[in-house]
Order: sequence, then C-alpha cells, then structure tokens
Amino acid sequence: MPLLPGAEPFRHDGGEIGVLVCHGFTGSPQSVRPWAEHLARRGLTVSLPLLPGHGTRWQDLAVTGWQDWYAEVDRELRALRERCARVFVCGLSMGGALALRLAAQHGAGISGVAVVNPANRIHDPLAVALPVLRHLVPSVKGIASDIAKPGSQEWGYDRMPLHAVHSMRRFYRLVDAELPQVTQPLLVMHSPQDHVVPSADSERVLSQVSSRDVTERLLEHSYHVATLDYDAEFIFEETDTFITRLTAGMGQDNGGHPGDVSGREGAAASG
Repeated sequence: MPLLPGAEPFRHDGGEIGVLVCHGFTGSPQSVRPWAEHLARRGLTVSLPLLPGHGTRWQDLAVTGWQDWYAEVDRELRALRERCARVFVCGLSMGGALALRLAAQHGAGISGVAVVNPANRIHDPLAVALPVLRHLVPSVKGIASDIAKPGSQEWGYDRMPLHAVHSMRRFYRLVDAELPQVTQPLLVMHSPQDHVVPSADSERVLSQVSSRDVTERLLEHSYHVATLDYDAEFIFEETDTFITRLTAGMGQDNGGHPGDVSGREGAAASG
C-alpha cells in the first residue's frame, strides 16, 4: 500500500542526545517532521517512527489498536537508549499521550518530555457508546488538518475507524491513571484555539503529573496541528531550549553535525 506524502519514518544519527518524536492519531510523520528535522539540524539523534495502521488508508488503522502503536514507540525508545547517553520524548496529540506513557513506564531512562496539544480523553458524548457503535458504524469523519495557517496541510485520514477510536479511548484512560508516575521535566505547549483537543486535556496533564520541573507555553496563533501552523518555529525553539537546559552539563558539542541531514531520512513535510 503506497504511503501518503511525507508519511515515511524519519531517522537521523547525530550525537549522544537522542529524541523520539511521536505523531498523532490518523496522522503520520508528515505532521511532525519539521519538528524532528529541526532537532536533527541541532545535531541530535532523532527517531520519528510511523505508527502501525497509519500513513496509508484508514481501513489499515481499523485492524490495529493502542498496543500496536505503543509497542512501536517503545521499540524506538529502547533503540535510542542503547545508542544515546540521554533520551527525550516528544509528541503531538495522541503522540503526546504515547510520550507520557513512555515517561511513566521508563522513569529515569527518559530525561525529559515535550508535548504539543496532548490528548487525554475523547470528549464526544457518544464515546460511551463506542463498545457497541464500533460494530455498527465502520468509520466517522476525520480530524486531520486543523490548522490556522493558509496553505499548510496535514496529510491524514479523512475517516476515523471506530474500532481504533475505541482502542484509543481505552488508551487515554490508561495513560490518565499513570500520569502521577511521570516525574521527568515536562514541557507542555498547547493551543487555546484547538478544534480537536481542548485545553482541558493539557490542564489535566499539568495537574496530574508528579514532575517538579514543568514549563507551560501557549500557542496563541495555532490550531491543533501546531507543528505545521503559525507557532511551529516557536515550538521548535522552545523544545531546543528545554533540551539544551537539561543537557548543559554534557557540553555544546553533541557529536553531531548541525545542518547535515542525510538523504535517507526522507523528504521534508509539505507546509
């Protein structure tokens, strides 16, 4: 099955600081590729995997669940930990939830977490009917490309399979229960004008984690997919500042070569 534009996984071998970047539900690496590429240009070792069932057609997502998505990012994290002295995790939307569960599960193996519009629950009142509804209705309208910036587009699915939505809802409940186990430094960036994930989800994350080093940043000019929106550069710089602060003792030379991004990492995301 051909991949959607920019859906290829992205990897860059840089220095001893590693970063795992996680994309969201029905999206692909395309939605966060500029984020990953910015970190790669800073000389970091970066991994941005394609979650199972994503980047092709929505019917492929229907036969996957949260265990598949989490297993993929968990494998990538373990590979980064073998390669790097310090590892950070980043994520957008459901990717933020994946990053937070990794933090809860891996503890000191993760040096910090940066999330953008992290999802914590499904707010549609019909969600309570998902256990039955998913057997009657195969899919509903998609949520991709909630972006304020004209000309910027997220290449995501136009339909959401309800089997996968049901699994995602179960995953959010699991992550919410594990938030007190998140103790790492945390950077939460969220959009007041988000038509997919309300700010209440970020507020829930901020109120439930046990992290003492917490930074909150508002993305005033962007909608949900802020990594492709007006505040994208702000997100990249804030993440860079966050990681730099937490790794200052490691020195300025991380062993990478800023600006040297090899061709095998795939084309840059559109927008």
